Amino acid sequence: MSIIIPVLLFIVGLVLLIFGGDAFVDGAVAIAKKWHIPDLLIGATVVSIGTTLPEVMVSAGAAVAGHSEIAYGNALGSIICNTALISAITITFAPGVTDKKSLRVPAAFFFIALAFYAGVSYFTGFFSRPVGIALLAIFVVYMGFQIKSALGGSSSLDSSESSEMPLWRAVVSLIVGAAAIAVGADLLVDNGTIIATALGVPESVIALTFVALGTSLPELITAITSLKKGHGALSLGNVIGANLFNLVLVSGLSITLRPFAIPASKLVAGMNASLVVDIPVVLGVMLLMTVPALVKGKLYRWQGILLLLIYASYCVFQFAF
Repeated sequence: MSIIIPVLLFIVGLVLLIFGGDAFVDGAVAIAKKWHIPDLLIGATVVSIGTTLPEVMVSAGAAVAGHSEIAYGNALGSIICNTALISAITITFAPGVTDKKSLRVPAAFFFIALAFYAGVSYFTGFFSRPVGIALLAIFVVYMGFQIKSALGGSSSLDSSESSEMPLWRAVVSLIVGAAAIAVGADLLVDNGTIIATALGVPESVIALTFVALGTSLPELITAITSLKKGHGALSLGNVIGANLFNLVLVSGLSITLRPFAIPASKLVAGMNASLVVDIPVVLGVMLLMTVPALVKGKLYRWQGILLLLIYASYCVFQFAF
């Protein structure tokens, strides 16, 4: 079978994910504002979940279809991509001051969730349904904190930010966006699997690189656009929140739908690559990004450059070894 068609369909899937993500978020935000829901609450719930929908749909679809390596790799790969590529680009070109206080809750939740996730990985090697439910529970508790914080802040709707989108158009945007995400996710998973098989590359490698980058493209485009428009200040809390969602919502839902063992198709010195490379890289890049921000309240250019070097090395490792 020619690999050209699967590659083209894979690209179509990426485009649909980008389009669907934008349309879904735009529609959801417009509807929320029509109901006079506070901006902070919209950002903490609707937008956060909406921007993570591509990862959710791809990993959940892959898990249900029995492609556990894609479900597993997409979540970890998206965290690495968000941190060591997307955030790194912004940090490199626009380092600056951060709000230490706003980072504490998402950072604490992320590292607690990662400790639990890593503990299950190293000690059992199998993600059971109770593990998936526990991860989803962490997501629910975190969302509770976010909602409480948003409601405790400004509750007024800034009229200058009020959406002018008619309600019917917002509903259509929401539905079309969700449909595009669903179709795009299916195309990405199905054709990513075909490409991996044709190239003799493990599904986990495709998921950790191409699929992860694909589902994170909206964030990458947003970061680049912000830089071009001179709005380079990085909202580190949102990045950490997105990574937390990948760990507890994306992984939690996938595991709950269909429990699976940690993929072992790629070995390093006879050991599972996920245990000796993927999870340590997730921990390393997140510590590198968050510790200076939490301690000094600043982001430095050297962080961004080092993160980009780590991401490049990680991608080379995935395909060269």
